Amino acid sequence: MAVISNLTVDQGATFTAEVAVSDTNGGILDLTGYTASGQIRKTYTSSTAIAFTATIQSPTTGKVNVGLTAAQTGAMKPGRYVYDVEITNDGGTTVTRILEGQVEVTPSVTR
Repeated sequence: MAVISNLTVDQGATFTAEVAVSDTNGGILDLTGYTASGQIRKTYTSSTAIAFTATIQSPTTGKVNVGLTAAQTGAMKPGRYVYDVEITNDGGTTVTRILEGQVEVTPSVTR
C-alpha cells in the first residue's frame, strides 16, 4: 500500500523531494535493479500528465528522488492536482505504488 502524502509546489520554481521506501517489515527496501516513475494530473482521468523526474540515487539506501523543473511548474496552473510515484523491478514484472496524494500548486508573482 502506498504512503499518502500531499505536496505543495510553487509555480515557476524547481521542486524536489526524497522518498524513503520500506519493506513490509519496516526496514529499508534495497532498490537495486528497480526504476522509478511518477506523474501529476489535474484529475485521475485526465489525458495529459506532467512526468516527475524520478531517480534511484543509491539503491541500497531505499531512497527515490522525484523532481520537477521550473519550466514544468511554471506551465502548471495554480490549483489542486493528483499524483503518484511507482517503482518497477528489473524484469518489469512487478510495479508497486510507493507514494500518492494531492499536489497544491501555489501561484507565482515573479515572472
